[in-house]
Amino acid sequence: MRLGRQTPNMLATRTLACSLMFLFLLLPVADTFAQQPRQRAIPVPGNVLPAPRQTDAANPSSQLARETVQADVSTRRVAVTSSFAGTEIVVFGAVDNSRQTSPEAGLYDIVVVVAGAPARLVARKKNRVLGIWLNTDKLEFTSVPTYYAIAATRPLDDVASEEVLKSSGIGFAYVPMTLAKGESEARTAAEVKDFRDAIVRLKRKQKLYNLDEYSVAFIGRSLFRATVDVPANVTLGSFETRVFLFRNRELLHQYTARLDLEREGLEDTVHAFAYGYPLLYGLATVFLALGAGLLASTVFRKSAH
Repeated sequence: MRLGRQTPNMLATRTLACSLMFLFLLLPVADTFAQQPRQRAIPVPGNVLPAPRQTDAANPSSQLARETVQADVSTRRVAVTSSFAGTEIVVFGAVDNSRQTSPEAGLYDIVVVVAGAPARLVARKKNRVLGIWLNTDKLEFTSVPTYYAIAATRPLDDVASEEVLKSSGIGFAYVPMTLAKGESEARTAAEVKDFRDAIVRLKRKQKLYNLDEYSVAFIGRSLFRATVDVPANVTLGSFETRVFLFRNRELLHQYTARLDLEREGLEDTVHAFAYGYPLLYGLATVFLALGAGLLASTVFRKSAH
């Protein structure tokens, strides 16, 4: 088949027909888009900051941090020798999360209690019988602190209430003393109190129970320092140091540290020998006394001639 030659008019006619056919196909699609609703644009405001978060009063993380106390002693071990004449314990520490503005603010109160190792003690009561003082009554305690010292920033009555002092064991009236088995059944509270008061009175006379209500001082917003004197007649052993933190007569926190008073040198050797070999120790002391007496008599006999 032979194709004829196409003229320019014939090309224009065919191009116009194709264009009309293409527009006819696009009319349904355009009508569909025209029937769809136009979505309304939401304006975005500028320079708008998010609302601040409200703190929850019941949430501890949203409140101020709770104050606590940390403390220590100047030495954890005190060596006791034949020349021991007492010692001085320095207690120092700090209040964490302190709200105090200066050392003179007086926002906090510190109480330091140093207690020696508990020991068995028998308290005896004397009465005058036919003009002679005799032991007429006694009460046994299984654990009485051999040493008890209190240091505070202020008088104890100003630091805390009586209930708080009693529950914490602070004060001579609340020194922990455990009665022996069976003693509490036959005693009234008044009788036990009389014996307790007598023990405290005798211990204070021996300088073993001490109270210094102004010996704790703040040396900064949170740092504090206290000094406790230990006499030479103290019973050796483990000592417990408790540090109490108060604010507005309320106990906030307490901390415990320990120190030991131990024999050293010749004192330790003699003590170990006496308790380890009591019979030999007794014989050795007897022979030593006899030898010293014979030596003294010989020297004085020669000097007399």
